[in-house]
Amino acid sequence: MKIQWLGHACFLLKGSRDVVIDPFVPSGEVPASPDIVAVTHGHADHLGAAVEIGKPTVAMNEIAKYLDARGVPTEGMNIGGTVEVDGVSFTMTPALHSSWLEEAGEGYYGGVAAGFVVRMDGVTVYHAGDTGLFSDMKLVRELYRPEVALLPVGGRYTMGPREAMMAAEFVGAKTVIPMHYNTWPPIAQDLSEFKAAIERTTDIKVALLAPGESIEV
Repeated sequence: MKIQWLGHACFLLKGSRDVVIDPFVPSGEVPASPDIVAVTHGHADHLGAAVEIGKPTVAMNEIAKYLDARGVPTEGMNIGGTVEVDGVSFTMTPALHSSWLEEAGEGYYGGVAAGFVVRMDGVTVYHAGDTGLFSDMKLVRELYRPEVALLPVGGRYTMGPREAMMAAEFVGAKTVIPMHYNTWPPIAQDLSEFKAAIERTTDIKVALLAPGESIEV
């Protein structure tokens, strides 16, 4: 599988299917034509271009209903559930964050925020979504044993580097890719110390990608 960071919290998982998670990039257009979309929560910087892309979309039940009403084929689900779409498995995990559908107007409930464990072609990837640190991330390790963890590190709206270091140990993936940072000044981060500290004290490798860059798993 190739994992490409498209920017912010948006990733393309490229294998037997092309999966885009959280289809928002700061430049405006998601540079991919996926087979499947997954949305972690309803904020505009995560729901992004899901309606315009119009491909089968996995999301929290409330978001799925919103998308379905706009002609998008959806697979609605909730925390703890698993669905399979075209041979790709999605398990929805908790995230500590808020969620409302900003595109739908004030007060449109988007369910709770979430993350995903995605399994494709024998590879397991954990996208934590927007979240603070919580100790039940250890259960992601025990239950799903992901090879790669995509963790927010920007601070302010999610956990920052200090908390993400502990999250990386809780999840136990061999590779961590930071996300949700440097998009705007309030979430600017220098991750050189984050990478050095994790790789000095654990067997985890940190892949600091620029938008558009990718790794092979």
